[in-house]
Amino acid sequence: MEGDVRYDDVRYDSEVVDAVERPLVVGADGSPGSLPALDWAAAEAARRGLPLRIVCASLFERYEAGLPSAGGEELPERVLAEHVAAAAGQRVRQAAPGLDVHAEVVPAEPVDALVEESRRASLLVTGSSGRGAVRELLLGSVSLSVAGRAHCPVVVVRGTEENVRGSGRRVVVGVGREEEAPAAVEFAVAAAQLRGCEVEAVRAWRSPQQQADPLVVLDQAARAYAEQAAALLEDALRGPLERYPGVTVRRTVVEGPAHKALVRLSAGAALLVVGATRRHGLRGLQLGRVSHRALHHAPCPVAVVPHE
Repeated sequence: MEGDVRYDDVRYDSEVVDAVERPLVVGADGSPGSLPALDWAAAEAARRGLPLRIVCASLFERYEAGLPSAGGEELPERVLAEHVAAAAGQRVRQAAPGLDVHAEVVPAEPVDALVEESRRASLLVTGSSGRGAVRELLLGSVSLSVAGRAHCPVVVVRGTEENVRGSGRRVVVGVGREEEAPAAVEFAVAAAQLRGCEVEAVRAWRSPQQQADPLVVLDQAARAYAEQAAALLEDALRGPLERYPGVTVRRTVVEGPAHKALVRLSAGAALLVVGATRRHGLRGLQLGRVSHRALHHAPCPVAVVPHE
């Protein structure tokens, strides 16, 4: 077990690596919030037939207060990180004996380490919260920053135990901006095929005017908005459904804010998928209102699929 833990200054070139060779990467810091992420990542790696790479960033105490201790004394960060990585590797091997697992200690800040890992990962998985004060937030600072900067799809594992176990029979995907929708829909349909479940594709639209009486029939302009939303939804689904013809898709066109609709409709889902646009040269969080709201409030794991 300990032979798999290495303390290397890991750097990766930015060249494209064949997707088949890319591991599924999960961040581990020993916090309670990281354990469901570790379990989810192991199950997903087995489902996809990918090796699992467990990454522990050794400088995580700079982000969050309060390090675990032994005998009343603080453990050196290297020893602590190696312990976390080794324990995470052991947990996965016990749960999934046949899985190819490697636990790595990387001497870097958590966000920097995981964003760098995302350059060569097929999928990056994090927990929804971390240690200390961060646990009081809706979403941990590391998870939010990684979801807003990563180069590959990121899954933030949150929600009920049933959702985290993947018991939900739907993958919900928000079909939003034209440039973001293809990657998000493709990811959602592929995820549904792996799970043997259906996709619920959601496109929200806003009425051009508020109706005083909810029973009033939509006027012509509102009908046009709804029809346009349905057409955009159909366009986004066409390509993925040709590539994954066996997947059942439920089309949902709903009036109102997209972020509220997705949080509501993802109750009981195995996964909620949203898109995010990455713009070259920008270093801050690149998350829209919909993905930001989903990461904070969705009742199930959330996949953020970037489009550059």
